[in-house]
Amino acid sequence: MKTLFRPAPLLPAFIGLALLTCVGLASAQDSRGAGVPSVVRNAPVALDVLRGRWVRPDGGYGVVIRSVGADGQLEAMYFNPKGLPFSKAQASRDGQTLRVFLELQAGGYNGSTYELSYDPATDRLKGVYFQAVAKQRYEIYFERQKP
Repeated sequence: MKTLFRPAPLLPAFIGLALLTCVGLASAQDSRGAGVPSVVRNAPVALDVLRGRWVRPDGGYGVVIRSVGADGQLEAMYFNPKGLPFSKAQASRDGQTLRVFLELQAGGYNGSTYELSYDPATDRLKGVYFQAVAKQRYEIYFERQKP
């Protein structure tokens, strides 16, 4: 007498569940396959990440952000090479993007501004510097100065 192979009645259900699990895990990975859930990847960056020393590699200009208030008010100074106070230093959110606006009214910079966005992937502040005296705009970035 021949015995025929009969799969267990739940085997197809287990295979289907395993496939669905694999598809779900694959979709939760970021583009580099790091396995970061999308909820974590899209979490807003804390304002406190702005604290520190920032340097423009194209000329050595610097910004030091000492503190960030709950309202986004920044305690910050500009260095070229001597320190100058900002007349306005403010952080804000635009969706998931962290923005920084800095304005100078001293030392020949009258009305010059930085409009920057924080890039968490590179840990840089990127944006546009408006040189008010020359009425010119420059695309620039600041790198965090390591201690």
